[in-house]
Amino acid sequence: MIQVSPTFSPLYRQIKTLMLQSLAGGQWRPGEAIPSESELAQRFSVSQGTVRKAVDELAAENLLVRKQGKGTFVASHNDPRAFFRFLRLTALEGEMGQSRSVPLECWRAKAGPEAARVLGLNLADSIIVVRRVLEFSDKPVVLDEIYLPGNTFAGISLDELKTWQGSLYSLFESQFGVRMVRAEERLRAVAADRVSAEILGVAEGAPLLSVERVSYSYADKPMEWRRGLYSTASHAYINQLG
Repeated sequence: MIQVSPTFSPLYRQIKTLMLQSLAGGQWRPGEAIPSESELAQRFSVSQGTVRKAVDELAAENLLVRKQGKGTFVASHNDPRAFFRFLRLTALEGEMGQSRSVPLECWRAKAGPEAARVLGLNLADSIIVVRRVLEFSDKPVVLDEIYLPGNTFAGISLDELKTWQGSLYSLFESQFGVRMVRAEERLRAVAADRVSAEILGVAEGAPLLSVERVSYSYADKPMEWRRGLYSTASHAYINQLG
């Protein structure tokens, strides 16, 4: 009989797990500095080299940000550099231009089978549905329909969405304590229906890129299901490999 040995986890990965628990528990908030490597080494009773390896991985995963001469900070969606981490768009010509989120609707509903499955909810649990247009240089480029767990985002309103200065993810982080740390996307080509064609300013039947995204907070908890329609007349979806 073959004996299966338990999976070995390097010490720095164990420290990384402990640090992730501190991030998930809100001990270190987005934008705040974490303790120094020497302080963490003392706390966890390990060497600074072990802590450094754990911090290296968290920084590579965009969970922490090293700032020369200042220390290491929890990554935040309020950092302008984070805007295009989840939005993989580029202009076909010239610059992207100034972005603007234009909220259209925000309402409370009950989760159907698909929303419940994707967001890890029970059927008929409360959800929030948001529809918005993302413009670049005052031109509509993306039409999003966004589904959020109702209990987590209770209180979000169309007025708040309209007055917020910043990205939706910075709103989720600042007002609701939810930081999206990773996302999975599925892409396919679709034809614009009458409503999406009118909103995006394209002809009915014009090709659009459908991007379905599930965004996760710490501990791989799904916190957003987003279905977007992208006009590719002057923009392209870009992804870097390797």
